[in-house]
Amino acid sequence: MKTGSVQARLDSETQTVLDQLVEQHGWTASEVIREGIRLVHAHHAPAPCRKLIGIGKYDSGVPNLATDKKYMEDFGQKSMGRPRRKPAKGSAE
Repeated sequence: MKTGSVQARLDSETQTVLDQLVEQHGWTASEVIREGIRLVHAHHAPAPCRKLIGIGKYDSGVPNLATDKKYMEDFGQKSMGRPRRKPAKGSAE
């Protein structure tokens, strides 16, 4: 594990807080600072990317299924108990 060294100037208030934390927890100043860095990182970490359920799960093989309105003709008619419309004369069905 690669280790690094950090030097920081603390104002008197921050130094007092650090000293209190060292005394309260029985940690070294380095342990308190490492824990603080971990907490800041966890608090400010970017939110995980949310997945949309079902996206990419099914492949109909039709590349324009979502955009071509002809695929929506009579959609839901069977489940609503309505008879299917008959194609107009001269249509390509």
